Amino acid sequence: MAIDPRTPVIVGVAQAVHRDGDAPDPIEMVAAVAAAADGDAGAAGRLLARLDILAVPDIASRQVPDPAALAAGLLGVVPRATVRSVVGGDGPHTLVADICGAIARGEADVAVVAGAEALATLARALKAGELPDWPAQDPAASPTRIVGTDHPNTSPAEQAVGLIAPIMIYPLFENALWARTGRTVDQERAHLGELWARFSAVAAGNPYAWARRAYSAEEIAVPSAGNRLVTHPYTKLLNSNIQTDQAAAVAICSVGAARSLGIAEDRWVFPHAAAGGHDHWFVSERADLASSPALGAAGRAALTHAGVAIDEIAHLDLYSCFPSAVQIAGAELGIDLATDTRPPTVTGGLTFAGGPGNNYVTHALAAMVQRLRDDPGSHGLVTAVGWYLTKHGVGIYSTDPPARPFAARSIQPEVDVLARRTVAEGYVGSAVAESASTLYERDGSPSLGMLTALLDDGRRVLASTRDADALAILTAEPVAGRPVRIGGSGGLEFEDR
Repeated sequence: MAIDPRTPVIVGVAQAVHRDGDAPDPIEMVAAVAAAADGDAGAAGRLLARLDILAVPDIASRQVPDPAALAAGLLGVVPRATVRSVVGGDGPHTLVADICGAIARGEADVAVVAGAEALATLARALKAGELPDWPAQDPAASPTRIVGTDHPNTSPAEQAVGLIAPIMIYPLFENALWARTGRTVDQERAHLGELWARFSAVAAGNPYAWARRAYSAEEIAVPSAGNRLVTHPYTKLLNSNIQTDQAAAVAICSVGAARSLGIAEDRWVFPHAAAGGHDHWFVSERADLASSPALGAAGRAALTHAGVAIDEIAHLDLYSCFPSAVQIAGAELGIDLATDTRPPTVTGGLTFAGGPGNNYVTHALAAMVQRLRDDPGSHGLVTAVGWYLTKHGVGIYSTDPPARPFAARSIQPEVDVLARRTVAEGYVGSAVAESASTLYERDGSPSLGMLTALLDDGRRVLASTRDADALAILTAEPVAGRPVRIGGSGGLEFEDR
């Protein structure tokens, strides 16, 4: 069939993993995988020579203002534009969607998204009291464009009670989900272990995974010396693993450029649709802690534009920083994770394949492209998440050309009109517990409990405690619906049922 020459198409992908704890400068890793993606396309350097855009997801381990310019220098190319994403795991999706839109509008023909992290190497150096010997960039440097949406990630009210990091906030979502099931602590962890074992099984077969081992559900779920409790009910193996040294790249062309470069069509994978937006920015303002209206809306928008139903998607990669993110994604997208036989990932997920800073989705896209090449005519869906189930992206891909021109849809107007909760700061009095997150020390003892509770007028209260009796209640079962007394200092005391 005739294909519009302005149609964007992925023509090359590459991944790399350095497991020895002595990774190169992440900029060198970016340049290496960009060149490898050119090689995967069979372009023999011709693709890089025509590069219009080099885009790099924000690098957590190598904070420089314009990483794409440094990588371009190593590659010996001069792209017309260098682009960086803002902080967030949705960055690679946002860059790909932005580039595909530019190609479709005739503003670019050849682009590469390439990212890398050396967080394991950085952690090793910091532990030794050193810094890696990576050259600096002029702080006045700036990319042509910075792509994405960003704000402070938590509110002052959230920070005041300790809700300041993913390991503290994602368990809030988990406890809200758990409260609806009636499961005991052991049953909940077993449930999560079974879900995460599916990810581990995929990672075991992924040559680019950080941990190529198939863990059993019991090994994942049961606390042990090597798998300590981190935040209730999550063990270490139920958390994303950010300390990896990994890189990945995706090369994108217009169909016209792909043909002029002589790239064989068996390398082609078409982005059919992209959609994205964010939930109410601060977690404490969201109406419900067990759902994501923005993710649901993005999924519907992408699937509708691509003209496929979720059951027609053969291959999935659900962003998997924590089990709560996957469970909410499944519910919002209409995937029953308990019965659906499709693996929920093509990489193995952020615990086992690796969660390299903001760059995981580049790995997911690279793996998805290869999966679709091996299964021509099928469709794949990749989700992306930034911050605390805050920013979302959904992309649909296939080796078949799209029936409709590519489009990147914003679902923000649909989400912005949804009701918000107000935080009752400084509240003293009775409330009804909603959800909780309890942080453990390395010796396995709970040390800090963080609670959300609701008032009769719908406002949300945030509180924290280090009281042993309260911590025992917080770690025994979900506290949703339990009466609680909020103290003037932000403390809490559970009342009799």
